[in-house]
Amino acid sequence: MKKFEIPVAFKSDLITRIKESRKVSDPRKKDFTPSVLSFGKLKILLPRHFGFCYGVENAIEIAYKVLNENPGKKIYLLSEMIHNPDVNRDLKDNGIEFILDTYGNNYIAWENLKSEDIVILPAFGTSPEIIQKLADIGIRTEGYDTVCPFVVKVWNRSQEIGTKGYSVIVHGKPKHEETRSTFSRAALSGPALMITDLGEAKILSAFIMDKLSPDEFMEYFKDRYSDGFDPAIHLEKIGIVNQTTMIAGETQEIAEYLKNVLIEKYGNENLKDHFADTRDTLCYATNDNQTAAVNLLDSGADFAVVAGGYNSSNTIGLIKILKKRMPVYFVRDAASVMPDMSIKHYDLEVKDETISKLFMKPGREYKVIVNGGASCPDIVLEGIIRKLAELAGESITDTD
Repeated sequence: MKKFEIPVAFKSDLITRIKESRKVSDPRKKDFTPSVLSFGKLKILLPRHFGFCYGVENAIEIAYKVLNENPGKKIYLLSEMIHNPDVNRDLKDNGIEFILDTYGNNYIAWENLKSEDIVILPAFGTSPEIIQKLADIGIRTEGYDTVCPFVVKVWNRSQEIGTKGYSVIVHGKPKHEETRSTFSRAALSGPALMITDLGEAKILSAFIMDKLSPDEFMEYFKDRYSDGFDPAIHLEKIGIVNQTTMIAGETQEIAEYLKNVLIEKYGNENLKDHFADTRDTLCYATNDNQTAAVNLLDSGADFAVVAGGYNSSNTIGLIKILKKRMPVYFVRDAASVMPDMSIKHYDLEVKDETISKLFMKPGREYKVIVNGGASCPDIVLEGIIRKLAELAGESITDTD
């Protein structure tokens, strides 16, 4: 696999040694057992797969290359390149400005852009409409495109099944940049719809089985279907694709559920005429990271610390997996682990930061999972490990 040039500021000697060791002992990536680091009373469990994925490393390399090769030019990112505050902060510190926020609202008005400006497309992608808007200004994005190749794969599969007459059902968060970009691409070739979870798939099944009216469909899925979508016609043939950072098992569960609904309505012998097999759209990195997290559930860990941007969908997926068995603290970085044995973390239920006091107690032995989302730099995880060791009264030397 290609090796990318990543800024030294994001790298960790400690984590690099661990990853290199696992590559040697498990080159085919079949062993999902965690790496165990022992520091006296503290045991740290690192999942087999974590941190920067192929798409993120590719995006970071392109962005910094653009910076280095274009001194004095005005450089913009269309929106957050990835959902990590450290990476985005560093890009801003290097002079890059963001045009849109996560939800597509303008920080910078389109009319303020000039044809000679450079606009980098984020790893999540964007809609054809925005590409055209930039082209109308005279800005070409070729060479400044950091879109993850696995996202492009989903786009291509969406358009392929759309041209065959299937409506594309996108499993994702409707406000997420990637879901919006995939939806916009799917809508180019046919009807498209966004759903968030299995619960909504079950509601959708009521429309497939003609138990609810088209008017009720329009109300429930408002702003989440393509122009001209007619549930009386466009739910007869469907294919499911995903936002690549969602929990892969959830996408498969949704696809299996809706497939069985279609079998019930049309018969198994007619399934191919009504359901497109789209299992090949699942992202391998998301799958590996989630499988590695599942393999930590029986580890007996006291708790987990998971680092990433609070708007990072793939990080939230890891947290949902680990929360099934243990307390999980969702943190931005090492500064969240404080010297007074408290930790600042994001509560997914209340959607805000909170502080848990005495999450560790002096003198106790601890087994702790440390994990990071696909856009979390290794240096952030090393910082967290060092902070946890300090609280446990242990030290980490450069040779550990």
